[in-house]
Amino acid sequence: MTPKPAGPPDGGWGWVVAAAAFAVNGLSYGLLRSLGLALPDLAEHFDRNTQDTAWVSALALAVQQAASPVGSALSTRWGARPVVMVGGILTSLGFVFSAFARSLLHLYLGLGVLAGSGWALVFAPALGTLSRYFSRRRVLAVGLALTGNGASSLLLAPTLQLLLDTYGWRGALLLLSAVTLHLAPCGALLRPLVLPGDPPARPRGPLAALGLDLFARRAFLVFALGTALVGGGYFVPYVHLAPHALDRGLGGYGAALVVAVAAVGDAGARLVSGWLADQGWVPLSRLLAGFGALTGLGLLAVGLAPLLGSPEGCEGPLLAAAGAYGLSAGSYAPLVFGVLPGLVGLGGVVQATGLVMMLMSLGGLLGPPLSGFLRDKTGDFTASFLTCGSFILSGSFIYLGLPGALPSCPPASLPASRQATSPPPERGELLPTTQVALLSPGGSQSTRDTTC
Repeated sequence: MTPKPAGPPDGGWGWVVAAAAFAVNGLSYGLLRSLGLALPDLAEHFDRNTQDTAWVSALALAVQQAASPVGSALSTRWGARPVVMVGGILTSLGFVFSAFARSLLHLYLGLGVLAGSGWALVFAPALGTLSRYFSRRRVLAVGLALTGNGASSLLLAPTLQLLLDTYGWRGALLLLSAVTLHLAPCGALLRPLVLPGDPPARPRGPLAALGLDLFARRAFLVFALGTALVGGGYFVPYVHLAPHALDRGLGGYGAALVVAVAAVGDAGARLVSGWLADQGWVPLSRLLAGFGALTGLGLLAVGLAPLLGSPEGCEGPLLAAAGAYGLSAGSYAPLVFGVLPGLVGLGGVVQATGLVMMLMSLGGLLGPPLSGFLRDKTGDFTASFLTCGSFILSGSFIYLGLPGALPSCPPASLPASRQATSPPPERGELLPTTQVALLSPGGSQSTRDTTC
């Protein structure tokens, strides 16, 4: 029997899990971000428009995120290790199938459904397992894992362009199938961890296994609504940043440079944001709303940047805007998952991670096709990025309804009786405490604290 530790080890094997989650993130979202480079080749080969080819990446994103609660439920039942390994095999098979596609429908099924289903089984279990291994340095560890997105994009963007030029899109997809198969050994590194406070029995029934009861909590419901709106614009650059650069005449390697600049800013910002969040200087919910708003402004800048320069010299403004977007989006990413233990507690973090991915799938399914539709109607991606940036700004505004997002009474002014009743950090430090009664100055009659 494995003894239960007193709490998350906050290190040790957790750093191996962080490395595995780093690779999982790179081989899922990092690869999805770079796949936009192949869309023009697919549109030319199948003689289809931008909107039609955008559904390839959009379906992969939507299936990956919509099915993430299933991955979380299977992980809760069977453990993260076998679920992630099976997901890696499915993803590789999806790329193999797509390499022999004879129509866009085959790509929808191969990359969209099969590879997307494989990705759904790897991301949420890996990140949920990582959150259980850390306490004091949790957001930093999550940020480190999520830098796999930017690091992978930095390497894969020019590599994929080289593969496309050398072997064509079929050969490139076939080689990527071998790369994504490395998700299986990453899953083997996810050693299970039993902690105090874990449910004594596995959830019974599909609703409990998926964690849908979490929506009964007001704070999580506010977070869910904001995240769904953010998802409407967050993934558009994954699909259309490279085509946007190609439309502006930057060429294949120029577009790859734009993607790489965004990836570098994204990767560096995730580490800095994770470190900043763990210092406790600013509430996590306030950081989440702030960096979410900056991400929306970054998308607006990406859409407007080419208009600031001449048609022949828009590379500089577009590179600067892509870097600003990467910095803001990278700062936002670890906070989305780092705030979850404070909202639902460690016992529900794996299920909550899957639900977050499902919510973002709503936007992942809407955003890229809408962006492609606007591009076909207007002739460029300016309206696309402006619209999707507005989605993110709207979601960030809703985050202001989370506990601690807006300034309130300073902690020092709280009576000791209320401080003692605050929920312990590993049980959900952001859960509302509005039901806590304070003793009135005149006696034992209880009254609510309504001074702020």
